Amino acid sequence: MNAPVRVLVCDDQALIRTGFATIIDAQPDLEVVGECGDGRAAVDLARRLDPDMVVMDVRMPVLDGIEATRLLAGPGVVDPIKVLVVTTFNLDEYVYEALRAGASGFLLKDAPPAQLLHGIRTVATGAALLAPEVTRQLVGRYAARIRPTQDTPGDTALTPRELEVLRLIANGLSNGEIAATLVISHETVKTYVSRILTKLDLRDRVQAVVYAYRNGLVT
Repeated sequence: MNAPVRVLVCDDQALIRTGFATIIDAQPDLEVVGECGDGRAAVDLARRLDPDMVVMDVRMPVLDGIEATRLLAGPGVVDPIKVLVVTTFNLDEYVYEALRAGASGFLLKDAPPAQLLHGIRTVATGAALLAPEVTRQLVGRYAARIRPTQDTPGDTALTPRELEVLRLIANGLSNGEIAATLVISHETVKTYVSRILTKLDLRDRVQAVVYAYRNGLVT
């Protein structure tokens, strides 16, 4: 049997933190190895306990979740730890910054338990969790702030078709929706996504969304 995924839970609200831990620990393939209530403690515990991933709140005392994520998973971190950010929707302006800081995905705090567990398992496998419906709302509300003031030309390393796929990813479409839109197979979409990430040196499709908006590829 595979060892359970080791999870560190960080949230400054004890009730939410305990609720998450209870839900996670009830799963045979997941294990909570620690809990904490601020970002500094999250960084210290993560470095000491070496969990497989951290479930991270955004707004916390001492050190917020964005800075804690940057220290654990951001650019230049030698051995990054996967981070799943959880937030309330009225704090979603912070989510984009958390993704830039290295988070592998995000969920809303009012998501049902099954969605939280799915998110943890998805991120733990190395995939990104960027729910299409949430992505559309997030980038729709903050596109003006995310997009550069002057549009930058698309990266010439990408073919026209790859740029098209990248724009669809940035608009929150899943692989299945991209396949239907472009009338190509699901496997072909996966190939395009893999090429895009490799060419642009991106870790996952979360970073692809950030890249597309920062480089003015989405109108």
